[in-house]
Amino acid sequence: MCGIVGYVGDRIATPMLVEGLKRLEYRGYDSAGVAIMNGKGVETRRAAGKISRLESVIAADPPLGTMGIAHTRWATHGPPTETNAHPHVSQNGKIAVVHNGIIENATVLKAGLESRGYVFKSDTDTEVLAHLIEAAYAGNLEAAVIEALSQVDGTYGIAVISSDEKEKIVAARKGSPLLLGIGEGEYYIASDASAILSHTRHVVYLDDGDIAVLTRDGYKVVDLDSTLQEKPVTRIEWDLAQIERGGYPHFMLKEIFEQPTTVENTMRGRLILEEGFSKLGGLNIPKEELLAVDNIIITACGTSWHSALIGEMMIEELCRIPVEVEYASEFRYRNPIVTPRTLCIVISQSGETADTLAAMREAKRRGARTLGLVNVVGSTIAREDDGGIYLHAGPEIGVASTKAFTSQVVALALFTLKLARLRDMSVERGRELAQALAKLPEQIQSILDRAGEIEEVAEEFKRASNFLYLGRGYNFPAALEGALKLKEISYIHAEGYPAAEMKHGPIALIDEMMPVVCIAPHDSVFDKITSNIQEVKARKGKIIAITTRDEPSLAGKLDYEFRVPETVDLLTPILASIPLQLLAYYIAVKRGCNVDQPRNLAKSVTVE
Repeated sequence: MCGIVGYVGDRIATPMLVEGLKRLEYRGYDSAGVAIMNGKGVETRRAAGKISRLESVIAADPPLGTMGIAHTRWATHGPPTETNAHPHVSQNGKIAVVHNGIIENATVLKAGLESRGYVFKSDTDTEVLAHLIEAAYAGNLEAAVIEALSQVDGTYGIAVISSDEKEKIVAARKGSPLLLGIGEGEYYIASDASAILSHTRHVVYLDDGDIAVLTRDGYKVVDLDSTLQEKPVTRIEWDLAQIERGGYPHFMLKEIFEQPTTVENTMRGRLILEEGFSKLGGLNIPKEELLAVDNIIITACGTSWHSALIGEMMIEELCRIPVEVEYASEFRYRNPIVTPRTLCIVISQSGETADTLAAMREAKRRGARTLGLVNVVGSTIAREDDGGIYLHAGPEIGVASTKAFTSQVVALALFTLKLARLRDMSVERGRELAQALAKLPEQIQSILDRAGEIEEVAEEFKRASNFLYLGRGYNFPAALEGALKLKEISYIHAEGYPAAEMKHGPIALIDEMMPVVCIAPHDSVFDKITSNIQEVKARKGKIIAITTRDEPSLAGKLDYEFRVPETVDLLTPILASIPLQLLAYYIAVKRGCNVDQPRNLAKSVTVE
């Protein structure tokens, strides 16, 4: 969730480091800083708040040098202050450290260091690392880092420099993503490829336990026993333009409007219309093993958990296999029933979500075969799963996930289609689903062409304090997702419920001040949700309905109505989610909220 960038080469480092930090702003942060090797020693500049504040500090007294490290911090230990901002410096002032992750035994380590005379200036767990490395230093920074990390419990992605070794960066990873950037006579370290993409497309992904040593002459990767590790160099295929706004006021709006393309990209080359089948070569599961699966666990967090709920309903309805959806953060700490005939599907946009990665590792340890649904090629989940489905949605910069969610649901539908056809689904029914999938890009575009209608609704409800979102069947998860979007970016309290559950408590909240969003397509449970709409209206709630066609029984009952195209039931959450995304976006903008960087949130949650 925090961001790291480092550089060693012939160019002045500070401008490139600040540029990299700006590319990482979307990950979420509350302070920032740089440490530069100026030829004599380490100079740091730090500031609480946005990177613009750091730029002002740097402009007042620019640190000059051709090597440095930089960081955007999202507070875990200690409040977001300049004192707690990274980089942190050792007591002798010679060593600077930036760190993503959490040192779980920091309190014990700190007590030991204090007993040896070390004085702590910050509230962070990271400062422990700076002092540990100083205590272990005996002329070799790489060895000192390895010795310090041998005492650490927890997760880390770190970059370290020392004024005693003026052209060396040492980086290490355990549970927090890091990659190396390979240039011509210059090298980079970053937590995300976007930070360095304007300088190089060639990267080396670090794995847990890797220690990287970078100088202007080259790099090497070793393990914690100092054994040399061979690492492939990967080329980044996406373009810098994909992580820029392209004329849109916010990344979130751009990504909402990209969905006709991103949904099509998720399906490209995978949908066989005539056969009513899907081709998913990345699964790496022989047909016989796939047919032998007797239960499926899907584990995820946040928005990905909502797509998992839709996937559960798809698979159980069409494949008749029991599916359980688990919060990744809970799955790893209990004693789940997993066997060698369990298939564990893990869903993560970034492929780096700490809890989801840990859940996948736990499932593998218990003998399950694992499949990853991720959007980032080369991510840790993509490297460690047994097989998977890349979303091909392109970089998602907005913190509130939009295009990744719809691509996740499409990927789950493709998997369901394949598995169902391998079992006993007829060709005719397979074709029906395949054709419905193929129509999605055009249908999504037709919704986006009417975005102005949603903006008018947002104007009416921008001052609301609470929202309820109701859906049934496949659209209950869509209600959860719509409520989450509104909470994330507008800071309005919102809850999603199965519509029938409204009577079991939430109905007490409904009055003339309560907006209620009802997802009511003409599907198999339409008659049921119309009854729920009547109940809301009888209590004077304001109804915003997502429907598919005119319905006389609802005449005079809907305060606002937005129609989406009709499709098969299991794909309605995709189309229903588009106006819900727009509603959240326009309300947040009208409330003056920071849509792309909502408070307290990070794009990729790489700590527990």
